[in-house]
Amino acid sequence: MLNVVELFAGVGGFRLGLEATNGFEVVWGNQWEPSRRAQDAFDCYARRFEGRGIHSNEDISKVEASSLLDLNIDIIVGGFPCQDYSVARSLSGEKGIQGKKGVLFWEIVRLATDLRPKYLLLENVDRLLKSPSKQRGRDFSVMLASFRDLGYSVEWRVINAAEYGQAQRRRRVFIFAIRNDSSYVKAREKIEDQQMIKKEGFFASAFPVTDEPSKHKADSFILPEDLVDISEHFYSNYKNAGIMRDGVVFTEEVSPKLEDPITLVDIIESNVDEKYYLSETQIEKFEYLKGPKKIERTSASGHSYIFSEGGMAFPEPLNKPGRTMLTSEGTINRSSHVIEDPETKRIRVLTPVECERLNGFPDNWTEGMSDRMRYFCMGNALVVGLIQRMGERILEIEKEEQEAIKNHPQQLSLF
Repeated sequence: MLNVVELFAGVGGFRLGLEATNGFEVVWGNQWEPSRRAQDAFDCYARRFEGRGIHSNEDISKVEASSLLDLNIDIIVGGFPCQDYSVARSLSGEKGIQGKKGVLFWEIVRLATDLRPKYLLLENVDRLLKSPSKQRGRDFSVMLASFRDLGYSVEWRVINAAEYGQAQRRRRVFIFAIRNDSSYVKAREKIEDQQMIKKEGFFASAFPVTDEPSKHKADSFILPEDLVDISEHFYSNYKNAGIMRDGVVFTEEVSPKLEDPITLVDIIESNVDEKYYLSETQIEKFEYLKGPKKIERTSASGHSYIFSEGGMAFPEPLNKPGRTMLTSEGTINRSSHVIEDPETKRIRVLTPVECERLNGFPDNWTEGMSDRMRYFCMGNALVVGLIQRMGERILEIEKEEQEAIKNHPQQLSLF
């Protein structure tokens, strides 16, 4: 059983996926929403996992790593916010590198520095690979170099959940880091980067890809040694898959071996409450919002321009998986799912339970908070089924580690 620290836990998507494998125990989970008095996500998390592990509802920057040392942490997981990861030297120049205050990635680095977990599994929006727009790839390069400096190798993959059999076209980047003193890393030192991505690495077997050559050229480069140099000058074009070992990066575009997704019709509830149905006025608003537009606008500087956007399906096709769910789901806006109910033939929004199903959560997982917050929490959540696959892959690697120790007792000091 691997001991897990879950950061930025939300309503427990990482935990549900990992615990479904029966190989992980979340011994400490943290969820704190600084801008809200009501802590709905934490309350849901604490209620659903009552009596199992420690539940922390405090600012992660105030949590001392020393308080977690006795928990013997094997893995840190979390879906952290996409922020500005730039760094600078401290004013004195003697205290090393400083990241911007409040940037939660640095809390992951801080805890990893002191707890030295074997593994980290992280999730973020895929635009992380290209941010910021004025220095493409800077932020992700800072992250990779930070893990390099801590003695980890890193693999990443952008995964669209629907392409691997899930109910939502939700695209996210997943980042797997493993300590360099592991037998997993040592046994693969001579395996070529492309072979790691497509056949031998962390994501390869759980999320197989085709052998088709990419339309975009693969890229390989060495990260600068100095984090400040990366932050101020370095940029790169990261593809949807890649690996970093000892500061050497290889990245290429891969295509998934597609699996049949769960479709919207498969997750639709019966006998839906009247409150989810739309009035004629609301339907008209949705028709406008989801329709094609060309609107003349004037910028703050007085410049006139044409704002245009294409049309969206209205109502949603039920024979396809859902689109990416946002925190504004269920409100009258362009991104909300609107369907024709198969039973009544009337137009409505998705219910909170249907949104839970889009992410692979059990029905009524978020029950006990307002509908608005239920939608919000699901818009922030991840697809549980993907995490279960990744958890099973980590257990395969852990088995490999334990067999290496058994066959080479001198390696007992590895971890």
